[in-house]
Amino acid sequence: MLIDIHTHTNFKDFKNDYKKVIKRALKNNTWLINVGSQISTSERAVKIANEYQEGVYAIIGLHPIHLEDFYVNEGDIQFKSRKENFDYNSYKKLAKNKKVVAIGEIGLDYFHIKDRVIGKISDEQIKKTKEKQKEIFIKQFELAQELNLPVMIHCREAHQDLIKILQKLKIDYPKARGVIHCFNQDLSTAKKYFNLGFLISFTGIITFAKGFDWIKDIPENRFMVETDAPYLTPNPHRGERNEPIYVKYIVRKIAEIRNTSFENIAKITTQNAKNFFQI
Repeated sequence: MLIDIHTHTNFKDFKNDYKKVIKRALKNNTWLINVGSQISTSERAVKIANEYQEGVYAIIGLHPIHLEDFYVNEGDIQFKSRKENFDYNSYKKLAKNKKVVAIGEIGLDYFHIKDRVIGKISDEQIKKTKEKQKEIFIKQFELAQELNLPVMIHCREAHQDLIKILQKLKIDYPKARGVIHCFNQDLSTAKKYFNLGFLISFTGIITFAKGFDWIKDIPENRFMVETDAPYLTPNPHRGERNEPIYVKYIVRKIAEIRNTSFENIAKITTQNAKNFFQI
């Protein structure tokens, strides 16, 4: 059994065939968790999860790129983000659905700040955008604590700031649980999150990028796996739309790096996910 802890079959990329995609995953003993990025995709994640008795869950939250209007370029996928004001009560109400297992994806994204405008962006604009991201991240983190849910964190080119914020938040919320999704940093950064009691999650990036040998040195109870579909398709399917069933290639790569069996990593990551999300 495998669990893809972060996917987006609730996105428009799967509008016409999400049921077939999910059926393929479940038929191959792969569970999945759809992650929202704003209220509309969060609501859809919950709607889809409610269509299945077992194996499909939802995470709801407001992604940092949806706090402003951004022109986002993710390789083969380009889109304009829609600005949304965070409504605490709307997300709180949605989070009470029994299929919601975390708040996310929330966090900091400094990478896309330059995409806000065509041309030069002022230092003052950059500062305001970063501060707004921090403010809304903290509000959503606090919502998760109120509901006793973990957080699914997105962080891009902002790990130093994120770690500082989390260190402060852990003082007030020592039992807070979280996972850094799509982790592609180094062992030193990973250890900083481990010291906070957080986990990390690996995507298809590890199947085609170099510099992940350190995965062999991390504790068994500190990592999970995800596709982040439709993005970050792993080898050998690069160039295709990603989907939950491809999480097996990430498990295979981790097994190779750690010099162990596929079955062992499948067991470890599945148990970590079940424990973390309480599913």
